[in-house]
Amino acid sequence: MRKIKKIHKSEYRPIADLVTYSPMPTRSLQMIDPFLFLNHHGFQTYPEHNQGLPFGPHPHRGMETVTFILEGDIMHKDSSGHESVIGPGGVQYMTAGKGLIHAEVSSSEFKKKGGDLEILQLWLNLPAAKKMMDPNYIGLQKDEIPTFELSEGKIQVQQLFGEWNGVKGAFEGTFPITMSTIYLEEGSQFTKEIPEDENIFFYLVRGEVKINQEEIQFRHLVEFENEGSTLSVEALEKSILILGHAKPFNEPVVAQGPFVMNSQQEIYEAYEDYQQGKFGSWNG
Repeated sequence: MRKIKKIHKSEYRPIADLVTYSPMPTRSLQMIDPFLFLNHHGFQTYPEHNQGLPFGPHPHRGMETVTFILEGDIMHKDSSGHESVIGPGGVQYMTAGKGLIHAEVSSSEFKKKGGDLEILQLWLNLPAAKKMMDPNYIGLQKDEIPTFELSEGKIQVQQLFGEWNGVKGAFEGTFPITMSTIYLEEGSQFTKEIPEDENIFFYLVRGEVKINQEEIQFRHLVEFENEGSTLSVEALEKSILILGHAKPFNEPVVAQGPFVMNSQQEIYEAYEDYQQGKFGSWNG
Protein backbone atom coordinates (compact mmCIF):
# COMPACT_ATOMS: atom_id res chain seq x y z
CA MET A 1 0.00 0.00 0.00
CA ARG A 2 1.18 3.54 -0.75
CA LYS A 3 1.92 5.26 2.53
CA ILE A 4 -0.11 8.38 3.38
CA LYS A 5 1.97 11.30 4.64
CA LYS A 6 -0.74 13.82 5.53
CA ILE A 7 -4.34 14.76 4.74
CA HIS A 8 -4.84 18.45 3.96
CA LYS A 9 -8.12 20.28 4.38
CA SER A 10 -8.90 23.01 1.84
CA GLU A 11 -8.82 26.59 3.09
CA TYR A 12 -11.81 28.84 2.38
CA ARG A 13 -10.71 31.71 0.11
CA PRO A 14 -13.72 33.43 -1.49
CA ILE A 15 -13.09 35.57 -4.58
CA ALA A 16 -15.75 38.31 -4.69
CA ASP A 17 -19.04 36.34 -4.59
CA LEU A 18 -17.37 33.16 -5.86
CA VAL A 19 -17.17 30.38 -3.25
CA THR A 20 -13.56 29.13 -3.40
CA TYR A 21 -11.59 26.54 -1.45
CA SER A 22 -7.89 25.73 -1.90
CA PRO A 23 -5.87 22.84 -0.45
CA MET A 24 -2.62 23.93 -2.09
CA PRO A 25 -0.61 26.03 -1.55
CA THR A 26 -1.32 26.50 2.16
CA ARG A 27 0.78 26.88 5.30
CA SER A 28 0.94 23.08 5.56
CA LEU A 29 1.54 22.24 1.88
CA GLN A 30 3.37 24.32 -0.72
CA MET A 31 3.19 21.94 -3.69
CA ILE A 32 3.40 18.31 -4.78
CA ASP A 33 5.99 18.55 -7.56
CA PRO A 34 4.98 19.05 -10.41
CA PHE A 35 1.42 19.88 -9.15
CA LEU A 36 1.47 23.51 -8.01
CA PHE A 37 -1.91 24.91 -7.09
CA LEU A 38 -5.61 24.03 -6.90
CA ASN A 39 -8.67 26.26 -6.64
CA HIS A 40 -12.07 24.62 -6.08
CA HIS A 41 -14.88 27.04 -6.99
CA GLY A 42 -18.38 26.20 -5.78
CA PHE A 43 -20.60 24.31 -5.42
CA GLN A 44 -22.98 27.27 -5.54
CA THR A 45 -26.08 28.40 -7.44
CA TYR A 46 -26.05 31.70 -9.28
CA PRO A 47 -29.26 33.72 -9.70
CA GLU A 48 -30.49 35.15 -12.98
CA HIS A 49 -28.64 38.23 -14.26
CA ASN A 50 -25.40 37.47 -12.41
CA GLN A 51 -21.84 38.67 -13.03
CA GLY A 52 -20.48 35.14 -13.50
CA LEU A 53 -16.84 34.20 -13.02
CA PRO A 54 -14.54 37.15 -12.17
CA PHE A 55 -11.40 36.11 -14.05
CA GLY A 56 -10.97 38.83 -16.65
CA PRO A 57 -7.84 39.26 -18.81
CA HIS A 58 -4.62 38.33 -16.98
CA PRO A 59 -1.20 36.97 -18.00
CA HIS A 60 0.61 33.67 -17.34
CA ARG A 61 4.07 32.28 -18.04
CA GLY A 62 5.93 29.10 -17.17
CA MET A 63 3.03 26.85 -16.18
CA GLU A 64 -0.10 25.05 -17.38
CA THR A 65 -3.72 24.95 -16.26
CA VAL A 66 -6.16 22.05 -16.24
CA THR A 67 -9.72 23.26 -15.64
CA PHE A 68 -12.49 20.85 -14.67
CA ILE A 69 -16.06 22.05 -15.30
CA LEU A 70 -18.46 19.98 -13.19
CA GLU A 71 -21.41 22.39 -13.24
CA GLY A 72 -22.02 25.59 -15.17
CA ASP A 73 -19.72 26.70 -17.97
CA ILE A 74 -16.58 28.67 -18.65
CA MET A 75 -15.75 30.86 -21.63
CA HIS A 76 -12.06 30.92 -22.48
CA LYS A 77 -10.40 33.54 -24.67
CA ASP A 78 -6.67 34.18 -25.05
CA SER A 79 -4.14 36.33 -26.88
CA SER A 80 -3.10 33.38 -29.06
CA GLY A 81 -6.53 33.44 -30.71
CA HIS A 82 -8.20 30.53 -28.93
CA GLU A 83 -11.82 30.88 -27.82
CA SER A 84 -14.38 28.38 -26.53
CA VAL A 85 -17.28 27.78 -24.15
CA ILE A 86 -16.99 24.46 -22.29
CA GLY A 87 -19.96 23.02 -20.38
CA PRO A 88 -20.52 20.46 -17.59
CA GLY A 89 -18.19 17.47 -17.71
CA GLY A 90 -15.76 19.24 -20.01
CA VAL A 91 -12.08 20.00 -19.40
CA GLN A 92 -9.71 22.74 -20.59
CA TYR A 93 -5.96 22.33 -20.93
CA MET A 94 -3.85 25.46 -21.42
CA THR A 95 -0.07 25.73 -21.73
CA ALA A 96 1.04 29.27 -20.92
CA GLY A 97 4.64 28.60 -21.94
CA LYS A 98 6.53 31.80 -22.82
CA GLY A 99 3.45 33.89 -22.12
CA LEU A 100 -0.13 34.68 -22.99
CA ILE A 101 -3.07 36.70 -21.74
CA HIS A 102 -6.35 34.93 -21.14
CA ALA A 103 -9.77 35.46 -19.62
CA GLU A 104 -11.99 32.84 -17.99
CA VAL A 105 -15.52 34.11 -17.58
CA SER A 106 -19.06 32.75 -17.70
CA SER A 107 -20.96 32.64 -20.97
CA SER A 108 -23.57 35.32 -21.65
CA GLU A 109 -26.25 32.63 -21.35
CA PHE A 110 -25.07 31.59 -17.87
CA LYS A 111 -24.92 35.22 -16.74
CA LYS A 112 -28.44 35.76 -18.01
CA LYS A 113 -30.09 32.55 -16.73
CA GLY A 114 -27.90 31.61 -13.77
CA GLY A 115 -27.61 28.05 -12.50
CA ASP A 116 -25.32 25.68 -10.61
CA LEU A 117 -21.57 26.19 -10.77
CA GLU A 118 -18.65 24.02 -9.68
CA ILE A 119 -15.28 24.43 -11.40
CA LEU A 120 -11.77 23.42 -10.36
CA GLN A 121 -8.49 24.70 -11.73
CA LEU A 122 -5.21 22.86 -11.24
CA TRP A 123 -1.85 24.41 -12.11
CA LEU A 124 0.92 22.18 -13.40
CA ASN A 125 4.53 23.28 -13.48
CA LEU A 126 6.54 23.22 -16.70
CA PRO A 127 10.09 21.83 -16.69
CA ALA A 128 12.79 24.48 -17.10
CA ALA A 129 13.51 23.33 -20.66
CA LYS A 130 9.89 23.97 -21.69
CA LYS A 131 8.98 27.12 -19.77
CA MET A 132 9.45 29.27 -22.87
CA MET A 133 7.61 27.00 -25.31
CA ASP A 134 4.80 28.35 -27.46
CA PRO A 135 1.43 28.71 -25.71
CA ASN A 136 -1.37 26.27 -26.51
CA TYR A 137 -5.01 25.66 -25.55
CA ILE A 138 -7.47 22.79 -26.02
CA GLY A 139 -11.01 22.76 -24.67
CA LEU A 140 -13.03 19.53 -24.82
CA GLN A 141 -16.69 18.90 -24.03
CA LYS A 142 -17.72 15.89 -21.94
CA ASP A 143 -18.51 13.67 -24.95
CA GLU A 144 -15.07 14.34 -26.47
CA ILE A 145 -13.17 12.84 -23.52
CA PRO A 146 -12.42 9.07 -23.46
CA THR A 147 -14.11 7.25 -20.57
CA PHE A 148 -14.19 3.71 -19.21
CA GLU A 149 -15.87 1.81 -16.39
CA LEU A 150 -14.55 0.02 -13.32
CA SER A 151 -16.20 -1.87 -10.44
CA GLU A 152 -18.88 -3.47 -12.64
CA GLY A 153 -19.99 -0.12 -14.05
CA LYS A 154 -20.22 1.66 -10.69
CA ILE A 155 -17.17 3.81 -11.49
CA GLN A 156 -16.84 6.10 -14.51
CA VAL A 157 -13.32 7.29 -15.34
CA GLN A 158 -12.58 10.25 -17.62
CA GLN A 159 -9.05 9.66 -18.87
CA LEU A 160 -7.40 13.05 -19.36
CA PHE A 161 -3.64 12.36 -19.58
CA GLY A 162 -1.58 9.21 -19.95
CA GLU A 163 -3.04 5.72 -20.16
CA TRP A 164 -5.05 3.61 -17.73
CA ASN A 165 -6.93 0.36 -18.35
CA GLY A 166 -5.81 0.48 -21.99
CA VAL A 167 -7.51 3.85 -22.54
CA LYS A 168 -5.37 6.75 -23.76
CA GLY A 169 -6.05 10.20 -22.36
CA ALA A 170 -7.74 13.05 -24.22
CA PHE A 171 -4.71 15.34 -23.96
CA GLU A 172 -1.06 14.88 -24.87
CA GLY A 173 0.85 16.24 -21.89
CA THR A 174 3.86 18.52 -22.22
CA PHE A 175 5.68 16.07 -19.93
CA PRO A 176 4.81 12.48 -18.92
CA ILE A 177 1.75 12.66 -16.66
CA THR A 178 -1.31 10.53 -15.94
CA MET A 179 -4.55 12.10 -14.75
CA SER A 180 -8.21 11.09 -14.46
CA THR A 181 -11.50 12.42 -13.14
CA ILE A 182 -13.22 9.53 -11.36
CA TYR A 183 -16.96 9.35 -10.60
CA LEU A 184 -17.74 6.71 -7.97
CA GLU A 185 -21.06 5.26 -6.84
CA GLU A 186 -21.47 4.33 -3.17
CA GLY A 187 -19.85 0.97 -2.42
CA SER A 188 -17.69 0.94 -5.55
CA GLN A 189 -13.95 0.33 -5.34
CA PHE A 190 -10.79 0.18 -7.41
CA THR A 191 -7.05 -0.35 -7.03
CA LYS A 192 -4.29 1.25 -9.02
CA GLU A 193 -0.56 0.65 -9.16
CA ILE A 194 1.55 3.82 -9.27
CA PRO A 195 5.37 3.74 -9.49
CA GLU A 196 7.10 4.78 -6.25
CA ASP A 197 9.16 7.42 -8.07
CA GLU A 198 6.01 9.30 -9.14
CA ASN A 199 4.28 11.88 -6.94
CA ILE A 200 0.52 11.51 -6.51
CA PHE A 201 -2.14 14.24 -6.69
CA PHE A 202 -5.28 12.96 -4.94
CA TYR A 203 -8.12 15.44 -4.32
CA LEU A 204 -11.64 14.49 -3.29
CA VAL A 205 -14.08 16.93 -4.89
CA ARG A 206 -17.31 15.45 -3.53
CA GLY A 207 -18.35 12.63 -1.22
CA GLU A 208 -16.35 10.42 1.12
CA VAL A 209 -13.92 7.61 0.34
CA LYS A 210 -11.59 5.24 2.09
CA ILE A 211 -8.06 5.31 0.66
CA ASN A 212 -5.65 2.64 1.90
CA GLN A 213 -7.89 2.20 4.97
CA GLU A 214 -8.01 5.95 5.79
CA GLU A 215 -11.34 7.79 5.52
CA ILE A 216 -11.22 11.00 3.48
CA GLN A 217 -13.89 13.72 3.38
CA PHE A 218 -14.63 15.93 0.38
CA ARG A 219 -12.48 19.05 -0.14
CA HIS A 220 -9.44 17.22 1.24
CA LEU A 221 -6.15 16.51 -0.54
CA VAL A 222 -4.08 13.46 0.35
CA GLU A 223 -0.29 13.79 0.37
CA PHE A 224 1.58 10.51 -0.05
CA GLU A 225 5.07 9.29 0.73
CA ASN A 226 7.09 7.74 -2.11
CA GLU A 227 6.81 4.37 -0.45
CA GLY A 228 4.58 1.56 -1.69
CA SER A 229 2.84 1.45 -5.06
CA THR A 230 -0.78 0.36 -4.51
CA LEU A 231 -3.76 2.69 -4.12
CA SER A 232 -6.95 1.04 -2.88
CA VAL A 233 -10.03 3.28 -3.00
CA GLU A 234 -13.54 2.52 -1.76
CA ALA A 235 -16.44 4.98 -2.06
CA LEU A 236 -18.34 5.34 1.22
CA GLU A 237 -20.85 7.52 -0.63
CA LYS A 238 -21.29 8.92 -4.13
CA SER A 239 -18.01 10.73 -4.82
CA ILE A 240 -15.89 12.59 -7.38
CA LEU A 241 -12.11 12.29 -7.28
CA ILE A 242 -9.26 13.87 -9.25
CA LEU A 243 -6.27 11.51 -9.40
CA GLY A 244 -2.98 12.36 -11.08
CA HIS A 245 0.62 11.20 -10.89
CA ALA A 246 3.94 12.21 -12.43
CA LYS A 247 7.66 12.17 -11.71
CA PRO A 248 8.84 15.29 -9.84
CA PHE A 249 11.07 17.74 -11.72
CA ASN A 250 13.21 18.47 -8.65
CA GLU A 251 13.92 21.96 -9.98
CA PRO A 252 13.78 25.30 -8.14
CA VAL A 253 10.33 26.90 -8.23
CA VAL A 254 9.85 30.66 -7.96
CA ALA A 255 6.20 31.65 -8.21
CA GLN A 256 4.95 35.20 -8.13
CA GLY A 257 1.40 36.11 -9.08
CA PRO A 258 0.59 34.50 -12.42
CA PHE A 259 4.18 33.53 -13.27
CA VAL A 260 6.02 30.33 -12.30
CA MET A 261 9.71 30.25 -13.14
CA ASN A 262 13.02 28.85 -11.81
CA SER A 263 14.61 32.08 -10.53
CA GLN A 264 13.67 35.55 -9.31
CA GLN A 265 15.49 37.02 -12.33
CA GLU A 266 13.13 35.09 -14.65
CA ILE A 267 10.17 36.52 -12.73
CA TYR A 268 11.48 40.07 -13.28
CA GLU A 269 11.88 39.26 -16.98
CA ALA A 270 8.32 37.92 -17.15
CA TYR A 271 6.88 41.15 -15.74
CA GLU A 272 9.07 43.20 -18.06
CA ASP A 273 8.07 41.19 -21.15
CA TYR A 274 4.40 41.43 -20.21
CA GLN A 275 4.61 45.21 -19.79
CA GLN A 276 6.37 45.46 -23.15
CA GLY A 277 3.50 43.65 -24.87
CA LYS A 278 5.41 40.43 -25.61
CA PHE A 279 2.53 38.24 -24.40
CA GLY A 280 0.37 39.24 -27.37
CA SER A 281 -2.33 41.84 -27.67
CA TRP A 282 -5.74 41.64 -26.01
CA ASN A 283 -8.84 42.54 -27.99
CA GLY A 284 -12.13 42.52 -26.10
